[in-house]
Amino acid sequence: MDESQVIDALGALAQETRLRILRFLVTKGSDGASAGEIGEAVDAASSRASFHLSTLANAGLVTAERKSRHIIYRVNFDAMGSMIGYLINDCCGNHQDVIACCPTPDKC
Repeated sequence: MDESQVIDALGALAQETRLRILRFLVTKGSDGASAGEIGEAVDAASSRASFHLSTLANAGLVTAERKSRHIIYRVNFDAMGSMIGYLINDCCGNHQDVIACCPTPDKC
């Protein structure tokens, strides 16, 4: 990820419902979830969840796949990892205090 992509991703996450959606989708793994299921899990109407999912998708943090009448949303784990890697390695310059927060510092 480059700086502008990280800014877009962090901007998308700087909202309570979108952060909750991402956290929920992480638990769903590769199965993903529909907007209705996501909305129910984060206490948002499915139309409101769709709005937030669009923002997350535009930032590259989630993907959407049509399955018959539903759209299944999944976390883009590669993008999340790239964002976190950028913050740790590029932004923080591998600062030892930041790396010490990682459970396995050699993998940050």
